[in-house]
Amino acid sequence: MATKRSGAQSKRSQRISVSQSAQEPRSEPPLSLERIVATAVELLDAQGVDGLKMRRLADRLGSGAMSLYWHVDNKEEVFDLALDSVLEYRGPPQIVESQDWRGEVVHMLEDWRASMLRHPWSASLLPRRALGPNILGRLELLSKTLSRAGVADADLNVAIWSLWNYVMGATITRASFDLSDDDRAAAQQRLTRLSEHYPTIERSRLLLDNDWDGAFRKGLDFLLDGLAPRQ
Repeated sequence: MATKRSGAQSKRSQRISVSQSAQEPRSEPPLSLERIVATAVELLDAQGVDGLKMRRLADRLGSGAMSLYWHVDNKEEVFDLALDSVLEYRGPPQIVESQDWRGEVVHMLEDWRASMLRHPWSASLLPRRALGPNILGRLELLSKTLSRAGVADADLNVAIWSLWNYVMGATITRASFDLSDDDRAAAQQRLTRLSEHYPTIERSRLLLDNDWDGAFRKGLDFLLDGLAPRQ
């Protein structure tokens, strides 16, 4: 009887193993935190913040929704991880510490803005999420660079928040201000008809100016001029 019971258990184990193998999608790599985060970023890029649902994420991964919870606690953690993953900053390769602090800051902030423009949902998430290691690393490097440039400790927080606000504002405006050339031309024509009331912005052709990158860089220069240590 013991031998038969052992044999039955062995066959049952084999059936369970075969059944599990049949249920597992062979075309999908094993579920991992890295795959979950990468797929969440793809889903957010395609459908925005409202489009990220755990069931939808599980479907994209080819797994059950409950399987996700072996790797993440909840959807909020997925948001945190996805956001931090797109804000990683490696910086330009450097052999020695650069003396060009402005160039370093410009590179950091242009890269930050470009990262968020590649993933427009990130700008709306960043102010209300826990700050992860990548964004904290950016802020630490930015603070260190400004401090090395001579910004006093008493002014450092103001400097950081001023630059943060500038990058965030420029990114959100660029991502949401999506007028076609025809729309801008029509708006400028209307402004021209109202030039008696708005002469300065009509003269500067404000509504036709779509040099977003140039405006960002020049505005950043204005800010950095104010941060440069007084001689």
